[in-house]
Amino acid sequence: MQTFTTDRLANTPDELWLTEHQPVYTLGLNRKQVRLPSDTNIPLVLTDRGGKITYHGPGQIIIYALLDLNRNHLNIRSLVTHLEKSIITLLANYGVSATAKQEAPGVYIRGADGIDAKIASLGLRIKNNCCYHGLSLNVNMDLKPFTAIDPCGYIGLKVTQTSDLGINDSQEKIAESLLSVLTTNLANGNMHD
Repeated sequence: MQTFTTDRLANTPDELWLTEHQPVYTLGLNRKQVRLPSDTNIPLVLTDRGGKITYHGPGQIIIYALLDLNRNHLNIRSLVTHLEKSIITLLANYGVSATAKQEAPGVYIRGADGIDAKIASLGLRIKNNCCYHGLSLNVNMDLKPFTAIDPCGYIGLKVTQTSDLGINDSQEKIAESLLSVLTTNLANGNMHD
């Protein structure tokens, strides 16, 4: 991602990279007052994305958004908003209501207990007005490693996943659907405010 972004030219096409990680904690650039995981069986990797600490693992969709912000008439706030809206649209297509919070980027589901649980996280980096890193959506994973940290720096933040919400489609189908929503938004100019 870093090399792709550094080597970009004005006409380099934007790309969305779909991936999945083996179990790993990633620590973003906002490293102050972060509770580090006590589980030493899962590696901790320092990364240059924004945000604090999160967990990635099998059963989670990760999409890296390698976008030229100028060409797409975006700033960082509008990009975050539109990435969140794409996830919210995907979930709405499955009949699940989700929201975003301006003060805490990501996508949240209101539980029956009235408490919000995070289902998707965002962590971005901008260099030369180009974005890299991206979003993660919890699909069908072991959520226990999240309990060893304060996800995204929020003490007591609950996390959830699509499989716990009655969405039974495979990770591959959900990823394909999310990529479709994202690429359609970009192609149609729907990423613009």
